[in-house]
Amino acid sequence: MTARRRLLRLASLAAALATWQLLTSLDVNLWLRFEQFPTVGEVASTFADRATTGPYWQDLGFSLRRIVTGFVLASVLGVAAGTAIARSRLAADLLGPVLEVLRPIPAIALVPVAILLFPSNEQGIVFITCAAAFFPVLVSTRHAVSALSPVWEEAVLTMGGNRARILFSVVLPGALPGIFGGLSVGIGVSWICVISAEMISGEYGVGYRTWQDYTVVDYPGVFVGMATIGALGWLTSTAVELTGRRLTRWLPTRTTPAPRVPASRVPASRVPASPDGGSRPAVSPHPEPPSRDSSATGSPGPGLHPVGSHARSPADGPPT
Repeated sequence: MTARRRLLRLASLAAALATWQLLTSLDVNLWLRFEQFPTVGEVASTFADRATTGPYWQDLGFSLRRIVTGFVLASVLGVAAGTAIARSRLAADLLGPVLEVLRPIPAIALVPVAILLFPSNEQGIVFITCAAAFFPVLVSTRHAVSALSPVWEEAVLTMGGNRARILFSVVLPGALPGIFGGLSVGIGVSWICVISAEMISGEYGVGYRTWQDYTVVDYPGVFVGMATIGALGWLTSTAVELTGRRLTRWLPTRTTPAPRVPASRVPASRVPASPDGGSRPAVSPHPEPPSRDSSATGSPGPGLHPVGSHARSPADGPPT
């Protein structure tokens, strides 16, 4: 990323914060009510106070541990199930209908199931996080594997490769761009669901602390929690994208086109000279067609040369 793009991104973030500060400090109330919103300064002051305490970092660690555990489980299970469904008709018939019925159910709706199913809230929150990321990874993997050309698989079979060789040398590497697309979506959905699960049944975590601040009407604390969630989500999404770029280095990259050099700046030595010593090209890019008179008399037009020693007339018959 160039310095200009970094500066532009920082400028957009600064403009958003400045707009927030302006609307809240002036207590703007034009359909949207900003008079009860905390200002940027109040949120920054609250964040500075909490960043020096242990509970803030303890909540952050709990949320990160839940996200990493649930996301890793969802990645492994989603890639395995998506590959199996795309490669095996038996797996598609056995797993496909069940997963398609479960896929539309929001992961946050599984909170009562997690409470009844798992012995502790911690395991239930990890389960909800895993369920949230599982289906985006599953769908993206299934489509990526199904879209692979069979030519590469046939080439490996021709060279004596077995099914394991095809899977790890052709299928998974070829599907990696699509898989990481699903992983990028899954990590964002995981954060949404883990925060919601912490608000409902958690004991620690950023979501739990944010909900507690809301119940005691500590709005600057609520915004500190929201900013923390946004920063953590951005960092984890960036980590997934950077890992995907590193593992798919073989993909073609978009290059910047070379700048065009004006004709006036082209050195004279690079311009082909004409036979008469002029500076115009020797061959015209648009040659003139032969005139009608020259074609009628059988004589070659300008720039055309007959094949053989003489021109053939219609009376001579077809060439032998």
